[in-house]
Amino acid sequence: MAEIITDETIDYVSILAKLKLTEAEKEDAKADMQKMLNYIDKLDELDTSGVEPMSHVFSFDNVFREDVVTNQDDRDAMLANAPLAKDGQYKVPKTVE
Repeated sequence: MAEIITDETIDYVSILAKLKLTEAEKEDAKADMQKMLNYIDKLDELDTSGVEPMSHVFSFDNVFREDVVTNQDDRDAMLANAPLAKDGQYKVPKTVE
């Protein structure tokens, strides 16, 4: 049998969730939380001795490709697009005096 949800538990959870519940909402929340705990107890009754633990319902493979460099840095080609260049670097207007 699941632990009985008390008014103190509901008050504590509502403080953590920053909720202001009316008395009727507290009673509803208490009943809902009790149903959740009862369901978890029901799940504990299942025989899972032959079931392998898993992190996902569906198995999946890594869909990412290897990180391979496909082009080299071509400084001359990049600097060809710059309005001004000097000594293999971009030349920009002075911004600090």
